[in-house]
Amino acid sequence: MWSLANREEFLACIADLIVQPEVQEMANVHQHVDVNCLEHCIFVSYISFLFCKRFGLNFVDAARGALLHDLFLYDWHIKGSHKGLHGFTHPKTALQNASKICDLTEKEKDIIVKHMWPLTIRLPKYRESFVVSGADKLCALAEMLHIYHILKVGLRLNVVPAAAAL
Repeated sequence: MWSLANREEFLACIADLIVQPEVQEMANVHQHVDVNCLEHCIFVSYISFLFCKRFGLNFVDAARGALLHDLFLYDWHIKGSHKGLHGFTHPKTALQNASKICDLTEKEKDIIVKHMWPLTIRLPKYRESFVVSGADKLCALAEMLHIYHILKVGLRLNVVPAAAAL
């Protein structure tokens, strides 16, 4: 799971995205407990990458879509920081923001806009979208239970140094 080969292949999938200022800005957005939005998205992206790779799915689109799935760039914990109910509205905001920084495949678009399924009613179109939706929930739970830090996920993926160096 934490092999150097997996990590390098994963980073190659997201290399052009991770350096984007908008993506790096996610490091300044609070997500779950003491994990920021960038850390969360990299975690979801890596878990999605591993699962899709293992089961012969499009791991590149899964990794890229998952990295951008929460590119909403506001602190949803602060009342008035956004319009509507965050759980229902942020996938569309993330898709709009992601579309401004790169050309997205149809699969990546579906991953981003439907990652909150079943909350956002519309059924994902692709298997990779289901994977990312599930990985998002699993990673959020791991973050809230502090498993993220116990397993040293950020250090294993080199999230903190990578984000600080850019």
